[in-house]
Amino acid sequence: MIEFISLKLAQGIKRSIPDHPISVNVMKFSLSIIINALLIILLTLAVSLLTGNTRGAVIALIAFPLLRQVSGGYHLKTGMTCVLVSSAMLTAVSFFNAGRTYVFFLNLASLLLVAVFAPSGIEKQSRIPKSFYPQLKIISCLIVLVNFIVASPVIAAAFFIQGLSLFNQPERR
Repeated sequence: MIEFISLKLAQGIKRSIPDHPISVNVMKFSLSIIINALLIILLTLAVSLLTGNTRGAVIALIAFPLLRQVSGGYHLKTGMTCVLVSSAMLTAVSFFNAGRTYVFFLNLASLLLVAVFAPSGIEKQSRIPKSFYPQLKIISCLIVLVNFIVASPVIAAAFFIQGLSLFNQPERR
């Protein structure tokens, strides 16, 4: 569905501005990323408004993609699957409430996961040269280290799930 909407929008834009150098395929790809992100945000926030847990949802909506941008991770096959799974996961994470000890150990596990596996699976998703991958690993670790100070259970759970998504990437470095 997201791909179909993206294609129709890209074709419409190209009809409006036929001389623009960007191809329909490039516009479709870019639009699908934007639509995907917007749907995840809107669906997660809508559920959070119904459950009264908007604060936790906003924290999860910031923490998870922040780490994901620099560490990579598993990509689902379709945009709609991504929207549904991500929204469900972010909603569930927003309710996570644990004591400092559990948060510490989740942070530690997340730090180990990103230290070993990040960046993962970004070769076809990014134009970042491989020579910068060590810096992405360091940035990923620094992001996780911040939660040792903040000690947020929601952030710890979001980082841990993101760390788990780094497994099973065929082109891992």
